[in-house]
Amino acid sequence: MGKSKQTGGHKKKNRGKLWKTKRRTKDLDQIHSDMKPETAAKLLRQDVDYDVTGCAQHYCLHCARYFVDMKSLKDHFKTKAHKKRLKELREEPYTQAEAERAAGMGSYIPPKIVEVKTQPIEEDMD
Repeated sequence: MGKSKQTGGHKKKNRGKLWKTKRRTKDLDQIHSDMKPETAAKLLRQDVDYDVTGCAQHYCLHCARYFVDMKSLKDHFKTKAHKKRLKELREEPYTQAEAERAAGMGSYIPPKIVEVKTQPIEEDMD
């Protein structure tokens, strides 16, 4: 058995980018915009979509996730990940005005604390 004469057959792919974007979720500022009442009403009462998990009927607004049934959604509300997301959402999102103040174009105003509670559950959707 000698050494193989074929060289350079493998192409190097950038796998790092694939791993970074594989489980990408919505950012906190996008979730804050989803939490506005008119947008939240649309997201919580979506039409039946068979391509989405649970036919798009069981959606966690704060984590931007779909669930199979109401029981798994209720169980999700008790998890560490959901509670951690609620805690992250308490601080209001970073804005362009805040960036300008940080750059010296105004006086500093600390971010406000927003009261975030778990979404109400409709029992009739079972």
